[in-house]
Amino acid sequence: MIKAAVIGVGSMGRNHARVYNELESVELVAVSDRDQATLQKVARIYRVKGYTDYREMLDTERPDIVSVVVPTQYHHEVALAALASGSHILVEKPIASTLQEGWAIVEQARAANRHLMVGHIERFNPALVELKRQLGTGRLGRIFQIHSRRLGPFPPRMSDVGVVIDLATHDLDIMRYLTGSEVARLYAETEHNVQTLCDDLLAGLVKFQNGVLGVLDISWLTPTKIRELYVTGERGMFLANYLTQELCLYENGFFHGNGWDSPGFLWGVDEGCMIRHRIQKREPLRLELESFVQAVLDDRTPPVCGEDGLIALDLACQLKLSGQEKKIITFTRTDRVKVEAKGHLKSDSDQITKSSFITWWLGDNTVPA
Repeated sequence: MIKAAVIGVGSMGRNHARVYNELESVELVAVSDRDQATLQKVARIYRVKGYTDYREMLDTERPDIVSVVVPTQYHHEVALAALASGSHILVEKPIASTLQEGWAIVEQARAANRHLMVGHIERFNPALVELKRQLGTGRLGRIFQIHSRRLGPFPPRMSDVGVVIDLATHDLDIMRYLTGSEVARLYAETEHNVQTLCDDLLAGLVKFQNGVLGVLDISWLTPTKIRELYVTGERGMFLANYLTQELCLYENGFFHGNGWDSPGFLWGVDEGCMIRHRIQKREPLRLELESFVQAVLDDRTPPVCGEDGLIALDLACQLKLSGQEKKIITFTRTDRVKVEAKGHLKSDSDQITKSSFITWWLGDNTVPA
């Protein structure tokens, strides 16, 4: 039996507590939150001890695993404390407020020999899991474009980051996951229409090294919630709905398997059959936490590691920068930086360079201009 604790039991954290309480191989031993009323309610439901001081909880309970589900600005502080206490941790996305803080978390986990997973929950949506499998079989042939629509009203809980950092990190991670490729360049337009402190609208383009074009349509401005992903290829288009966990394939009626280089391509694209794939619906959070627990039990790298979280955060930061400066950002080897033992990223001028982590991650790979 593995001992689990949750730090931060607000709207998302209380669900972490619920799932841990339901897993047979896990014992939920404690929860922590600064809000006394919220803490007492969750602690009472699951009959565990509640702590307003998470450090006291870590010292007293010594949990094997900890979910860090506090506001993003506190991820760095809480994650480092949990790692220092000896716990393996799952940090909700984004991994941190800044690249420097995220990198420090990754380095601390490595130094402590603890497992670190980042909560990019969409990877565990059954519709996305099946989509990944279908793309792996070559069902679409060559992929041309991945278009994400993530729209909805402004969440009252959100006050520390904008729509780019909070939501685009989901889709940037999913696009890397589906393409298996890294980003070559990106461009964004961002707006502050309703929220004066943070961006609330993003229209972004992301070009991957393998030629796939990513399109991001993300905002907190619509009165209805939309979570859809379109993947277009030479054989048709997949539409995945995150909310309903549905996956549909719209086949290209004019594609006969000979490819776009054959004379048949002159017919272009026509509407073919629509195939609705059978999806066994399950709660993505439960699948995510099950995979985290299993990774700890098997002593293997979690499916979404710290570096994945850092790349998603860095790309989101670059989209934000692109929106602010109205320019295309290209990732090249000249942006590489030194990684110090203390886990800080520094350039020769002792300043964080633009696109620092992503280019460090890419190493010496040549990125097309």
